[in-house]
Amino acid sequence: MAEKKGEGFQSGAGLIRYFDEEEITGPALDPKLVIYIGIAIAVVVELAKLFWPI
Repeated sequence: MAEKKGEGFQSGAGLIRYFDEEEITGPALDPKLVIYIGIAIAVVVELAKLFWPI
């Protein structure tokens, strides 16, 4: 059989095309902002424990 160059193997061709076209649909957040938000929530929780003990 003659092999056609440039096509690659057929079983992986669809996957390669699929993963090459990634779309970012969510909001882009800076990783530092996520850390700061987590720290702020932890501080609020600890302050809530001090002011409203159970």
